[in-house]
Amino acid sequence: MDFLKKLFGNKKIPENKEARASVLAVLPEEIYESATLELQDVIAPSALKIEPKSINLGDKIARTFFIISYPRFLTDNWFSPIINLDKVFDISIFIHPIDTSLVLRQFQKKVAEVQSQISVRAAKGMVRDPMLDTAYEDLEGLRNNLIQAQEKMFDVGVYITIYADNDLELFKIENEIKSLLESKLIYIKPALFQQEEGFKSVIPINTDLLKIHQKLNSEPLSSIFPFISSDLTSDKGILYGINRHNSSLVIFDRFSLENYNSVTFAKSGSGKSYATKLEILRSLMFDTDVIVIDPEREYEFLTETVGGRYFNISLSSDHHINPFDLPIPREDETAEDVLRSNIINLVGLFRLMLGGLTPEEDSMIDRAISETYAIKDITPESDFSNIDPPLLSDFEMVLAGMDGSDSVIARLVKYTKGSWATFLNRPSNVDINKKFVVFSVRDMEDELKPVAMYIVMHYIWNTIRKNLKKRLLVVDEAWWMMKSEDTASFLYSIAKRGRKYYLGLSTITQDAADFMKSSYGVPIITNSSIQLLLKQSPTTIDILQQTFNLTDEEKYLLLESSVGEGIFFAGLKHVAIKIVSSYTEDQIITSDPSQILSNKKAKQEQEAREVAEKR
Repeated sequence: MDFLKKLFGNKKIPENKEARASVLAVLPEEIYESATLELQDVIAPSALKIEPKSINLGDKIARTFFIISYPRFLTDNWFSPIINLDKVFDISIFIHPIDTSLVLRQFQKKVAEVQSQISVRAAKGMVRDPMLDTAYEDLEGLRNNLIQAQEKMFDVGVYITIYADNDLELFKIENEIKSLLESKLIYIKPALFQQEEGFKSVIPINTDLLKIHQKLNSEPLSSIFPFISSDLTSDKGILYGINRHNSSLVIFDRFSLENYNSVTFAKSGSGKSYATKLEILRSLMFDTDVIVIDPEREYEFLTETVGGRYFNISLSSDHHINPFDLPIPREDETAEDVLRSNIINLVGLFRLMLGGLTPEEDSMIDRAISETYAIKDITPESDFSNIDPPLLSDFEMVLAGMDGSDSVIARLVKYTKGSWATFLNRPSNVDINKKFVVFSVRDMEDELKPVAMYIVMHYIWNTIRKNLKKRLLVVDEAWWMMKSEDTASFLYSIAKRGRKYYLGLSTITQDAADFMKSSYGVPIITNSSIQLLLKQSPTTIDILQQTFNLTDEEKYLLLESSVGEGIFFAGLKHVAIKIVSSYTEDQIITSDPSQILSNKKAKQEQEAREVAEKR
């Protein structure tokens, strides 16, 4: 009758069976037409079958286990292999405090029993039983701690429910978990004929229906603390990817570390530029200005999408940078400091441009730079906000008046009057007052690429020093800069000094061997709090293993990883990571040529349709 009341609801239940049957025949149609759908209807499985050792939940099979025995000692993080297991499972831990006075009465009785057994064996002249002696010492020690309120006792139930698609898979997962736990002398059993109670105990409704407990005091109980996986999830930051071991989110803020630099190593086609563009796109949403040195024109579409600036640096380009430009000194700097620093950087630039300098030439160029500034009335006492900086041709003119400068001028003339004059001997006409700025050097001749990257970075560095703001400088294919001592040194100086100006340097390269050959390679890595290693080639993996102290397992993980997979280091922690993006992000940042062509074709078709509609 209760069932009929629920079924008929507010309707009056007919007395005879025939009338009742006619109403029941119409009732499903009324329920269907009412279209009422509650939460339990949504989350409930399509079918449920309870068996002695498992539960069938629609397409899944579930089996619940409980821990029945622990060893004498529980080490820290013994639960870590289970938590980080790459399987689908649920764990519930129920902790029921026990009244200390009740425990002490039970302990007193137990201690008396053990002590009596020891005395009886001694009276009979029997050999001492180490197990009894150990049990007596443990009981006495625990009783003392309970009396002094240093420990408490708890009834603890640990239940694990595993899920699989079929019986064979369930069997394999069960054996894997049993092996992991039994290697630590911890034993589990399935909830035989109690699978329903076990499943209800594990789902998040805070109901302990199994009530299978083991008594643990505070110290071993603390070792069961479940949040011991190698997670890199913080309260703020951007999503870098998914933890491949436990599917947690790798969320991190590079500006929360001791320095804000990062290095990325990966073989060609492993997704390093994709991961970098994804980080840029997400960083822009958190009010971070981003500047990129792009050697392969990979960031052009991203620049157009976010409304940034894109400068093409080449011999035929309309964009020019004058290396003699001077930044306005900050409040904590003097004009003399800025001028001296700029002269030192220019000496390094000329050393790179001219293919090396003798000590005499080095000294001559240092003096010539100072005199070049002087002919424009630029001295340590000048106001740099109202100056007209000299050009490379002015520097050549000053050199021409110095003894022994013929060799230097002969090498310099191609930059002032030759085919390369359009690149350097012009006033600056670039402005990086946007949140996202890209300098492309793809069309620059290979011989001039290190020079171009040095000049661009020098210009960026001077601009960054003008005002304090959260910025990220991305240097893609950084091995170009590691080929020369001066460019590598300049990159290292930015890595060292960037934190002072709220700047994070992101160094990306596919040629780890060339990067490490430079004397500045390892120091740049050491000064980078974040490192991302994606799929590697066998020729470079040994160098990376030595540099990053990788285990053999991590080494093979990098060799066998798919595109966008690798290891993410942040501070003292590291996790295996998979780079993931949304559909919209993927359309913006993809480097796949076939996908780019497809997107262009779709864009052209869309534009053609819009033109046709206007007509």
